[in-house]
Parts: sequence; C-alpha cells; structure tokens
Amino acid sequence: MENWKFALKSILAHKMRSLLTMLGIIFGVAAVVVIMAMGNGMKNYFEDSLAGDQKNVNVYFSNYVETEASSGMFGSAYYAEPVDEAEPDLTSPILQGLLDIDGVENYYTSNSTMAELSFGNKKAENVNITGVSQTFFDIKQYDILAGRKFTANDYAQFSRIIMLDKALAEKLFGSIEASLNQTVSLQNNAYLVVGVYKDPNAGSALYGMNSGGNAVMTNTQLAAESGMKEHSSIYVHVADVSRASEVGRAAADYLTRATGLREARYDIYDLSSMLDQINQQLSAMTLFIGSVAGVSLLVGGIGVMNIMLVSVTERTREIGLRKALGATRGNILMQFLIEAIVLTSLGGLIGLVLAQGVVYLFNIMQILGPEIKSSISLPVVLGSMAFSAFVGIVFGVLPANKASKLDPIEALRYE
Repeated sequence: MENWKFALKSILAHKMRSLLTMLGIIFGVAAVVVIMAMGNGMKNYFEDSLAGDQKNVNVYFSNYVETEASSGMFGSAYYAEPVDEAEPDLTSPILQGLLDIDGVENYYTSNSTMAELSFGNKKAENVNITGVSQTFFDIKQYDILAGRKFTANDYAQFSRIIMLDKALAEKLFGSIEASLNQTVSLQNNAYLVVGVYKDPNAGSALYGMNSGGNAVMTNTQLAAESGMKEHSSIYVHVADVSRASEVGRAAADYLTRATGLREARYDIYDLSSMLDQINQQLSAMTLFIGSVAGVSLLVGGIGVMNIMLVSVTERTREIGLRKALGATRGNILMQFLIEAIVLTSLGGLIGLVLAQGVVYLFNIMQILGPEIKSSISLPVVLGSMAFSAFVGIVFGVLPANKASKLDPIEALRYE
C-alpha cells in the first residue's frame, strides 16, 4: 500500500508532465476503441439486416454445373460450366409439395422487374416492382399503413392493382392517404393503388436502397403483362432458423427431382454463409486499421519509459535515502513499476471517455449512415484497460529495474 502512495504522490507532484506523458496512451486507446466500435456497429448492422430474412430461404434455378478443371498438389480447381437445359415451369402441385418437407412452414413465390411509375407530371424511375403470390403477406411482416392487401379474387381476375411503399407513395402523391384509389401509370397500363405498406427491412442491406422506390403487385398480373414466369423466385419459410440451410437444400433437391432436371438444378442462397464471410472481412479490416492506430500506443509506451527514466535520475537521492532506511530492491522496483502502471491505466481510462464522446458524436452526425450505430462493447473496454496496464508493465520494467539497482551510498552522494 505504501508503494501506491509513493507512486500517486509522485504523479500528482508533476501534473503537467504526467498529463503530457499520458497523451500517447490517451489518443492511442481512443483511436483503437473508436475503430473497434465502428467495426462493431457495421457488424451488428449486417447481422440485423440479414437476420430478418434468415427464415426465408431463396431457392433458385441454376443451369451452371461445377466441373473439375485440374487437380494438383494444391488441390483441385473447379469452374462453372453452363448446360443446355431451360428453367422448368413450376406448377401448383409441385409447389404444394414443398409443404411436405420437414421444416418447411410455408412458401411464397415472386417475380420482379424495374420500371418507371408515374402519376400526372410526377415520375419515379427505376422502381423495383415485385410480383408476389397469395402467401406473400402471410410470411412477410409488412405494416399495411393504408388500404388493403391482395385477395384471392385479385389473382383470379388478373386485377390491375398495385401497392406502394410509404416512401414511393409520398414521393408521387405527397401523403399516404392521398395515394389510395388513385391510378398510376406503369408500362403504358393504368394500375389502381389499393394499399400502402412499410417494410420493416426498409433501408437494410437487402432492400435495394439504390432503387427509385418499391411496389408490389400480383405475380399473375406481372407475368401476364411482362412475359415472365409467375414463379421466378421461390422462398421457403422455415420454422427453425438453425435448420435454414438444411431445409433450404432439401427444398432445392425436391424441386430438382420434381421438375425432372437432368444436369441443371435448384440451389439456395445461404445467408448464414454470406454473413460469416462479411463478418470475417469486417473483422480483418477492423483488426488491420486498429493495429495501425495501435502504433500510437507503442509510441506512448516509449514516452512513458523515457519520462520514467528521467524520473529515476531526478530522484536518485530519494531512492538512496529509502534504501538507507531499509527499503529493499523489490520495494523500489514495485514503486516505479506501479507508477508506470498508474500512468498508463489512467491514460487508458481518459482515452475510453474520449472514445465514448467521439462515438456519440459520430452516431449523431451519422458518419457511417443513418442505419449504422457504432457501439463500444464490454470486452473492448476491459481489453483496452488491460492493455494499458500491460503497456505500463512492459515499458516500466527498465526504469524500475534501473532504480532498484542503484547503490544507496552512491545514490546519497548524487547531486
């Protein structure tokens, strides 16, 4: 306890020098923590964006077959080769068979196109038009802000109706309420606006933020007027997210068999694999940038060692006096080591407070975008404090060792 008193007394006796000594540690810790917080924010953003659709596995047709090109000491090389087999037409009985697969709770199909949507003199270009099957709204948790969803009769009658998302409705009509029962022009055809919705995933990585807006209509009508298939995309809704890949592959294998494909096949987009790749890339990038910022910690540590060596020289007589009064080499070593640890730990704490302020400011200014919120995690806090103390130990050993080895008689003679 006495060593702690000596260390704190020495630091407080030279406040300005202590603060300047800590600057390298303060800015080093702050830089590393801010970078880690930004990386953590981006990671959470992508996880949240993908998690919303993890229960809906996209099964798609692929006419590319993987073929082994060569085999050598470093393993086999493969490339995808197209096969001459057209995408089959999926019938209702085949699609209904998806419900017999263990783990499939429901399914929906869709088709899509990009087109211009207009109302009077107002136009919205590159609107993402999605044609959806009847089960779409049973699975997708859209908030219907005004109007209604599609009915079975709309599909049977090939009704020219459309639903707009909130942003598109406000863009064309000024408000949600004003858009209901209005007629918009799409591909030289008039469509009645029967509803306005909000997608919970709006603005996410999967939503298509570069489009001019989003709208949905029946897949039967979109197929009839655009000459595309009714069931271009198939999504199976799984009950258990942990089995999403397994159930999705079972659905893909079923469709491949049920449609009689010989070489082409149905496959899935594995979002969990995509998320793992994104996290790996983000972690690698964060680690690299954090390591570059961490160089300032090294510089700060050298500054601590330099000042501690100066302090040993200044306090040579004090060290000699303490030794003459019975202080052991271990007491002297511990005193200067504690002083170095306190300096770096205090610098680390101030750096954490500074980092929190910077992260808060970044979130207000939306530096990474409106959807990404940087956050400082507990492991980063504990790790930065532990590393600050570690820097104090590493760079405090040499000055502390030098002080402990001083001869008491020679130290007392020092002027």
